[in-house]
Amino acid sequence: MEREWRPPWPVNVARVLAPHRRGHGDPAFRVDEAGGVWRASFTPDGPGTLRVVAVGGTVRATAFGPGAAWLLENVPDLLGARDTTDGFKPVHSALRTAVGRTPGFRIGRTNRVFEALAPAVLEQKVLGLEAFRAWRYLLRRFGTPAPGAPAMRVPPPPHVWARIPSWEWHRSGAEAIRAQTIIGAARVAARLEEDPAEDRLRSLPGIGVWTAAEIRQRAVGDADAVSVGDYNLPGLVGWALAGRKVDDAGMLELLEPYAGHRHRVTRLLEFSGLRPPRRGPRLAVRDYRSF
Repeated sequence: MEREWRPPWPVNVARVLAPHRRGHGDPAFRVDEAGGVWRASFTPDGPGTLRVVAVGGTVRATAFGPGAAWLLENVPDLLGARDTTDGFKPVHSALRTAVGRTPGFRIGRTNRVFEALAPAVLEQKVLGLEAFRAWRYLLRRFGTPAPGAPAMRVPPPPHVWARIPSWEWHRSGAEAIRAQTIIGAARVAARLEEDPAEDRLRSLPGIGVWTAAEIRQRAVGDADAVSVGDYNLPGLVGWALAGRKVDDAGMLELLEPYAGHRHRVTRLLEFSGLRPPRRGPRLAVRDYRSF
């Protein structure tokens, strides 16, 4: 199935969809040589695969599988049609520069809450390489071939996540606490899809402010959800907006003028290229699989 959509702003498909990629080699996400972005998803209608590319001012989308119609219907949401920049006024020079470099940038939404929750939990308090390794293993082991792109994998639906045995979590490199958090959320996934409010997400064991923000950013396009507790984000925000590294409290103080758009600000600053200098050794990648 195919669809064309002409948004009233310039769309950089790869930039808008980049947060949904869980590291290099993500079985549910790839970019082809023509610049088309592919995503595999388990939709309310079943598994589906979507390819999206912008040609001139037109977005061309192709979808495969039982979830194809649902995926095509949600293309505007995915690329930020429901996002609004009303009230967003950059006051820092670094942010104004970032806005100028990214015309038309929007925060998209997948409308799939649990699909954002599972990888966010895997990324809790570990290096990205560890989380991405677990994500790849679990999708290859329990996902299904993506319609129209059999080398890709569709993330499992909640009832499959809930039945993954303990030894498979161990083989993925995810320790018991993260496994139990995902399993517990899988059992109430239907309610989360109906109401992904922050307080409901944070009422689940193992879901804190950082994880709830990461879920809401991707699933519902929350432009104000700040990933408090992130290892790198305070340094980025502090360096870009104040020329110094800050902690979470300092980050929130710097972001206060942008209430309602704080996640938008952090995304734009990621494009700025401004980073604090690295000092000290890099953290070592842990491997629970040998324990």
